[in-house]
Parts: sequence; structure tokens; C-alpha cells
Amino acid sequence: MGVQVKEPIATRSTTVRSLRQVISPKRLSRRMWEAGWPFESALLTPLLVIVLTTMAALLTPHLQFYRLLGAAPALAAAMFSVAGTLGIGLLALMTGFALSAADHDLGRTPGNFTLLAITVITLAAAYASRVRQHREHTLAEVRAVAETVQRVLLRPLPRHLGQVDVEVLYQAAAAQARIGGDFYEAMQTPHGVRLIIGDVRGKGLPAVEAASVILGAFRVHVHGAPDLPSLAGQLETGMNYHCGRVPDVDALECFVTIVLVEIPDGEPIARLLNCGHPAPLLLHGAEVREVEPSAPSPPINMAALLGDHYQVDTIPFTTGDRLLLYTDGVSETRDGSGTFYPLTQRVRRWASASPRWFLDHLRQDLRAYVHGTRDDDLAALVAHRVTPCDREAAELDRAVPVQRGH
Repeated sequence: MGVQVKEPIATRSTTVRSLRQVISPKRLSRRMWEAGWPFESALLTPLLVIVLTTMAALLTPHLQFYRLLGAAPALAAAMFSVAGTLGIGLLALMTGFALSAADHDLGRTPGNFTLLAITVITLAAAYASRVRQHREHTLAEVRAVAETVQRVLLRPLPRHLGQVDVEVLYQAAAAQARIGGDFYEAMQTPHGVRLIIGDVRGKGLPAVEAASVILGAFRVHVHGAPDLPSLAGQLETGMNYHCGRVPDVDALECFVTIVLVEIPDGEPIARLLNCGHPAPLLLHGAEVREVEPSAPSPPINMAALLGDHYQVDTIPFTTGDRLLLYTDGVSETRDGSGTFYPLTQRVRRWASASPRWFLDHLRQDLRAYVHGTRDDDLAALVAHRVTPCDREAAELDRAVPVQRGH
């Protein structure tokens, strides 16, 4: 049996220095930055595996750690392109070849098998990377379509409508979703500013379709309807037709809760029609109160069962007052003990904030309050009655990014 002669320590040190120069994280990050690639620390994981495996193999040659180099291209498949994955695999293969030669294992069955395993893993990882990139491309196209649908269904609202400023907050329940069953709209009409916020029963594409029906009917009839009950009747007709032509859908299970608001230009009032929806909040200075309907009105598509009486309530709405409309995704958010989010009590802390800051605080507070993952969409809309001087101050406030506490 021949005596194996180990490589001198100086030669191994040179090998380590060469490998460090090739796969230095600092050099890689600089090159990626100069090339315009999005850099994340996670991208260094495959290189870190090669570095750590190399160091372990050099420090403990009898344990043959270099056989773990196949993990590097396997990890690269999850974050690199096909070319990048092949590059990582080639680097792992070259490192394995060098370490095998240093341990005089090159040409022997264990060493050859290790190099073959790294090669096979690299090729499999490259294929996995190609499949991942194809799926990411498909997902990007689907998200682009969803964003287009959102721009049509929930198009950006104008900030200024006559004497009313409008700000909105919207979040779909699904992490990758852009739209859901909650909706809103605000338009300037001959009768003043008219707003709607609503929530379709159910989730998924049927809810989105129903929301599009309501919004379509609102946009068509909002200018011509002489009052809010007439407008609600038009929405009822549109929803009845929609539910009647959808197969395998129980009409009683297909309904929508909404709040309609009308803010006349020349009167310090607001008219509200609440069809089974959570009560809006009126913010008058530091005072916050719920605007409960004086009599119930049926949700949309429930008039045949509950009657078509629509109750309109008139409230004072003067300069500086704000009206918060929201869906149950806000009021029914739960904490770890199952307690509902105390909306009226929580918003008092920032009741005097500007509408945009108000909604930003609300979003952050809901995120901190919720336990686990939200399973419902949420929408909130603030209508703020202003004067031209107030509007200039609000625009200045928007332009200065000052962090405010809760």
C-alpha cells in the first residue's frame, strides 16, 4: 500500500486565497450593482455554501466535506437564472476538482462519483431554474392583468371634487391579489359629490364580477338619478339582472352592502343611505361618532325579500368635517383573543390628522392589531370638506415627509 503525500500547507493557503478572490461576496455585490442587477443578501447563499464547504474541507480533509458542494447549484436554482445556476454549478465543480486533487482523491471512485454528482445536480438545478423562471413570467403576466382590471374597476379617485377632498385605502385579503369584493367610487355630479363604498358577499372572482356590476351601474346612473333612493333602485335593478343570469347561484346569497353619500356643494350637510353596511364615522374636530341609520334599508338585491324602502339620513357636514366610510374588513379585524378592532376608540388618537395621514395611521394600526393573516378584503375612504386655504395647507403637508407618531 503506497504512502499518500499530503499537499503542503502553503499550497492550500494559496488555493484558499484564489477561491476567496473568485467568489468574494464584496466583489460579487459590486459587480451586480454595476451591472444594474437587483442585489439581495440571499443571492450570496450558494456562494457562501461553496466558501464554507471549501474551508471545512481544507481544515478537516479526512471528513471530505467537499462532497457537499452539490448543495450550491441546488440553492442557486431557487434564485438565479439558468446561466447563473450553471455558473454556480461550474464554480462548485471546479472547487470540487481542486479539493479532490489536493486530497489526492482525483481519479478514484469516491472523487469521480462526487464530481459526477455535482454535474448531475447542476444540470437538474438548471432545469428547475428554467421551470421557475417560466412560472414567474406567467405570474407576472397574471399580476399585470390583475393590475389592469384594478385600474378599470377601482380606478384612482381624484383627490379634489368640488369642496371635498377624497383619500382611499384598499387592501385585498390575498397577498398576491390586487382586487377583491370591496369597492368604492366618488364622482362630481350636478347634485354635488356622490360617493359609494360597498362589500360583496363572498370572495374570489364571483365577488369581483358582482363589484364590477355595482360600480358600472353607479357610474352610469350617478349623474342622472335625482336622489339617493333612485340611485339605490338602479343598483338594485342591475344586481337583480346580474344574479338572475348567473347559473347555480342562489339569489338570496348574492347581495351587496353599500353606503351612498351625497355632499351638496352649497349646503353644510351630507346625505347618507346605508344598505346594511357598517356605520360610517363622522369626525368633527376631536369628536368621533358613528352615523347609524335612523331606519334600516335593504342590502342590494334583497329588496324583493325585505322591501324597497330606502332611508336617507341628513347630517351636519361643515368645513373641516371628515366622513370615514369603510368595509367590515376594517371593523371585523381580530386580535389574538378574537376581539374585534375597536375602530371608534382607536381613531380618536389621530382624529385631527389630515386624511392621508389618517389612513396611513389606520393601515399601520390594523397591521399591528391583527393576529395571523387577514382573511378579508378591506377598504376605507375619507371625505374631507375643505376651503381653498385648507386645500393649500393639505398639499403642503403632503409635500413635507414628516414622520408623525400615533
